[in-house]
Amino acid sequence: MIKKFEDIIKVAQVKGPKTIAVAVAQDLDVLLAIKNAKELGIADGLLIGNEKEIRQIAQDHHIDIDAFTIYGENDHTEACRLAVQLVSIGEAQILMKGMVDTALILKAALEDGIGLRTDKVLSHVAVADIDGYDRLFYITDGAMNIAPDLKTKKQIIENGVQVANALGNHNPKVACICAIEKENSKMQATFDAAELVKMNESGELNGCIVAGPLALDNAISIEAAKHKGIKSLVAGYAEILVMPSIEAGNVLYKSIVFFAQSKIAGIIVGAKVPIVLTSRADSDSTKLNSIAIGVLMASIDEEDFNEKKL
Repeated sequence: MIKKFEDIIKVAQVKGPKTIAVAVAQDLDVLLAIKNAKELGIADGLLIGNEKEIRQIAQDHHIDIDAFTIYGENDHTEACRLAVQLVSIGEAQILMKGMVDTALILKAALEDGIGLRTDKVLSHVAVADIDGYDRLFYITDGAMNIAPDLKTKKQIIENGVQVANALGNHNPKVACICAIEKENSKMQATFDAAELVKMNESGELNGCIVAGPLALDNAISIEAAKHKGIKSLVAGYAEILVMPSIEAGNVLYKSIVFFAQSKIAGIIVGAKVPIVLTSRADSDSTKLNSIAIGVLMASIDEEDFNEKKL
């Protein structure tokens, strides 16, 4: 089981390279991430966006832009559509958000005819490597689903499990995060958590161990769980943190980045291919980490496809 981003990079070097279509690539952190991914043998890049700006940024920062294919498209909406089209026709195996609104790239990704829609719910999974912990955390969903209902949360968990599986964790511990640890009639998330536990116990939701409702402290801290007298296989040992709303997930994501100064990555799961999606304010190292996870996810998809052909 992979526990550090350094190891994710190493495995991605074995699985790669994959090709990434980057929508609106005229951004320094995006170009640095793609450059580093290529140098590491993880990925090649198709850069879609304002060619003049892309080349100027590359020149100013000594990036060998001739190592990549550039598709000139100044309009952000059309750049997103072109990136999606390149993935749809098999020119790339991963889609990546550049300097563009999340809504625009997701609209293109879901567009009928060229899009990457499946029958699954799309959800965002942030993978965090936090000092002092012996495991990676999978935080979901802080970027896609605003106020997920019970059915959506089930699929959000399944998507999180898929990412954990790609990183070698084949039976992840899932905590349904709430403000309290007991069901409360004024907090729907607590009832959803209890139902998700029942689904897990019945086998309807499998491939993981689910507990909840749990507060964040007793989900990730053994000491906090003991202090509150909470006993479960998950309490204190949680890996996948299912947040009650997009606000909670987004705040936790950015708190990890800016307060804890920890390593993080972000990816959208549930489409035909992985979608690398980070905040536009995220660093090139965060984007590189996200690319590496995208490579591992794409490798799993290829292996599944090859098995079905056999």
